[in-house]
Amino acid sequence: MTARLLNILTGINRTAAPSSGSLILANDLYGAMPGMCTTFLGRAPVDQAWETAFDQLITLSTTKRPHGPDFAPYVDELTREVRVLVEKIQPNVIHAQYLGFALSLAFTRTAGSIPIIAITHGPEVIVAERSASERVGLNEVAAASAAIVAPTSALADRIDLLTGRRFTDRLTVVPWGIPLSDAQVRDQPSTGTGPLSLVHAGRLDDNKSTITAVEALALTDQPHHLTVIGEGTLREYLEQRAIELGLQDRVHFDPFLPRAELWRRLPNFDAFVFTTRGLEAFGLVLIEAQAHGLLVVYSDLPGVRETLGGAGVPYTPGDPRSLALALDEMGRDSHRRESLNKAALDNARRYDIATTGRQLRELTLRVTS
Repeated sequence: MTARLLNILTGINRTAAPSSGSLILANDLYGAMPGMCTTFLGRAPVDQAWETAFDQLITLSTTKRPHGPDFAPYVDELTREVRVLVEKIQPNVIHAQYLGFALSLAFTRTAGSIPIIAITHGPEVIVAERSASERVGLNEVAAASAAIVAPTSALADRIDLLTGRRFTDRLTVVPWGIPLSDAQVRDQPSTGTGPLSLVHAGRLDDNKSTITAVEALALTDQPHHLTVIGEGTLREYLEQRAIELGLQDRVHFDPFLPRAELWRRLPNFDAFVFTTRGLEAFGLVLIEAQAHGLLVVYSDLPGVRETLGGAGVPYTPGDPRSLALALDEMGRDSHRRESLNKAALDNARRYDIATTGRQLRELTLRVTS
């Protein structure tokens, strides 16, 4: 007798395309969960090449509105749209992405007896720590959830604090992962001492603190070269700051790259520079860099330290001088670089998307049973 497929309803209230870590993760994750039938709710435009991981992809029609005076009416309207979809799809379980954001609130208010697994990504925790109204939303979804998934114990602890430790027994850590089999390590790793070829990839915003890497290069003893890959609100400012510091020949800016292209380029660099200075939920790009054999120099945050497992070079978050010292040390110490390259590859092997999919699938089966 063939087992019945479990029907999952989930979604992210953003353009249905691989434009961020959470969307790329969702694409990988639901493709790595056999025996599950997944319906994904997203926003137009839809990247048709991206939707293959889902059995059904539905675009939301409610006009998205930011948090503010119009937010409550917007959530009410979105809830009405989601209610119709829930009644039509009849899911066995709902995976509410982003604990407390608009779509997870709509899921919570329409689920009825359908169990909810809330999956946290980090940004919702950042805003809940700053805003009382966001904390209310986060707590509403947490209270309605049978389980709350966080990718690191550091993020789980922060959620536990934000919810007054009322749902500690619902929190579970499921580390994120990547399709490791697709990663390629360059045949000839760099040897010797001297300037490093550095790469930084991610959103160019205040929390990601790319400015730390740019300003650090003005303080290094060696003329390291930095390639910044990504887009964001601070792109123009970062480019201007590099010119002001006389670094236009040492700092190069590239636009956001699809993951396949990013992965193709990663083996060309010596090290990845990670500069986030506030909360980082997991740091998926860190594992991407390590899986390609790159040394990682990182801002010493609890969640990042947990993800890297000690296989990296820490510096004080937001401190360009601390980063400059770390970069120069790596430029002078080829033996340590070689050791850290090997440790990076070993650490990355802990984070295969197949493992993430299996753990979330097992949790989903427990919740639905």
